[in-house]
Amino acid sequence: MGRSILKINRLIIMNSMKEIDHLALDGHALELFLAVLEEGSVTAAATRLGLTQSAVSHGLNKLRRIAGDPLFAKSGRGIVATAHAQALAAKARALIDEMRSFAGGISFEPARAQLSLTIAANDFQRDLLLPRFFDHVAVQVKSLSLRVIPSQSPSPAMLRENRCDVLITPLPPSGIDIVQKRLLRDHYVCYYDSRARTAPAGRGAYLAARHITVVYTDNERLDFDRRLAANGFHRDIAISVPSFSGVPSFLHGSQMLASMPSLLAAGVMRGFAQTRIPLASRTRTLAELPMFMVWHQRYQKDPAHRWIRSQLETIAATAAGG
Repeated sequence: MGRSILKINRLIIMNSMKEIDHLALDGHALELFLAVLEEGSVTAAATRLGLTQSAVSHGLNKLRRIAGDPLFAKSGRGIVATAHAQALAAKARALIDEMRSFAGGISFEPARAQLSLTIAANDFQRDLLLPRFFDHVAVQVKSLSLRVIPSQSPSPAMLRENRCDVLITPLPPSGIDIVQKRLLRDHYVCYYDSRARTAPAGRGAYLAARHITVVYTDNERLDFDRRLAANGFHRDIAISVPSFSGVPSFLHGSQMLASMPSLLAAGVMRGFAQTRIPLASRTRTLAELPMFMVWHQRYQKDPAHRWIRSQLETIAATAAGG
């Protein structure tokens, strides 16, 4: 009797699998799958996509039936992808790319567009450009959802794996499939609290002072700091913080110096005095700070993406001009 029941159950499972329609798979389901995979949380994926948790759970159940795999398993307070789900990720991204390509001939009309963008940028680029970008674009489109993630030390994988639509960075990653364009050019200056000290009188005074700098959470140093070290300039780094916004509270009332982008003077460094970095004729080259927007080749001719890039260029020109 028990064996008969087992046989019947197996037949039911096999028949239900035969009834699964692989054509029921759609781009929204794939986007949902990738969001859960990248966020490691149904709740976070729902927030990212602007959906309810129940809608995400329902979508996952549909995908589980199509894939014939649980896709995710509980791990502590979160979830982890199964081996099969990890293997499907690359296929899902490729399918989404194909769908975009299929629809690529359609013209882009901003007033009718519902945009959901992910832009990777560290705090300097984020605060300088993205609030203005959001306001500028939001009034031109039907709806805009913007997600900002840290770029840290940017890699080509961020773009190849569709973790972001655009990357804004002074250090663009390289690759034959990676495209870049300079948005603006800034330079580093020396900030100090004029109520506590005077500007460094020369190279000796600058190098002898104690300094505050930024080291990102992936242990990536500022390009400026790496250039100084490569050129034999050694400073006494008293404090390292993970973002530019962490510098002012330490600099207030101190004798220390902070070498940071000049365009921060209108933002987090408002109220501090600044002077050129006194390293003689080499200062200009060492202090240069170009800023690039970077994207994947797959979006090169995409009408919506081209429009988005043009809006970023407009904002960057405004920001660089003060």
